[in-house]
Amino acid sequence: MPPLLPLVLDEVSFVAGRRTILDRVSLTLTAGTRTVLLGPNGAGKSVLLRLMHGLIPPTTGAVRWNDENASSLRRRQAMVFQRPVLFRRSALANLRFALAVAGVPRVEREYRARNALARVGLSPIADQPALRLSGGEQQRLALARAWMLAPDVLFLDEPTANLDPGSTAEIERIVQAIHDGGTKIVLVTHNLGQAKRLADEIVFLSGGRLRERSEAARFFRQPTTAEALAYLEGELPWRMPSDVSP
Repeated sequence: MPPLLPLVLDEVSFVAGRRTILDRVSLTLTAGTRTVLLGPNGAGKSVLLRLMHGLIPPTTGAVRWNDENASSLRRRQAMVFQRPVLFRRSALANLRFALAVAGVPRVEREYRARNALARVGLSPIADQPALRLSGGEQQRLALARAWMLAPDVLFLDEPTANLDPGSTAEIERIVQAIHDGGTKIVLVTHNLGQAKRLADEIVFLSGGRLRERSEAARFFRQPTTAEALAYLEGELPWRMPSDVSP
C-alpha cells in the first residue's frame, strides 16, 4: 500500500453563493509535522479542513492524495469536529459500531473498543449513554474512536472550543499521544496558546487566502505578513474586507 501523504492542494477555491470562502489556495502537507491552521473568523480554515478530508469538493482546483484509492482514503484518515457526532448508545457501543463499519472482525471489537476507552481515560463510563457525557468526555470519546482506527491523518476542527482548562489539557495530551503514534495532525484552533503547544508549523489564512506558512516558533516570533502580525497582536478584525466577494 503506498503512503497516503503527501496531500497536495492545487489552486483550490471554494465559492458559496456569491461569496468566495477560499481563493486559490495551494498547499502541500507531508507526514510527521503537526500542522495548525490559524486565522480570524471567516478566513476559511474549517472549509479548508473539510476540503482536505473530502467532505466537500472544491469549486475549482484539485485536491490530490499520494494514494488515490478511494476506499483506502476513507480508511486512512479521520476527522473530529468541534461538536462530536455520536450515536444514541453507550460510549462503548459507539466504538464497537465504528469498528464494525471499518470491517474489524467481531471477535476483536470488544477488546479494541475497551482499550481505546482506557487510552483516553473513559473506562469508568463505558456503559453510560454517550449523549449524556460532558462536553470534554464526548470529545475524548470522539478522539478514541478516531485513534483506535489508526489513521494516517487526523483532522481536528477546534476540538477544545468551549471546554474548561482541565478538559483542554486532557484533549491536548491525547492529541499529542496520537501524533507520537505516527499520525499526521492537522488542527484548526483559535487558541494561540494551544497552537504554540501543539504546532510544528503554522498555516495562516486571512480573507480566504493563504497568507503565510512557516515553522511555528518563527511564526510567533517574527511573522512575515502584516495580516499575521495584526492577528497576533489582536488587531485583525473578525472578518477581513476581502472575505465577502462583490
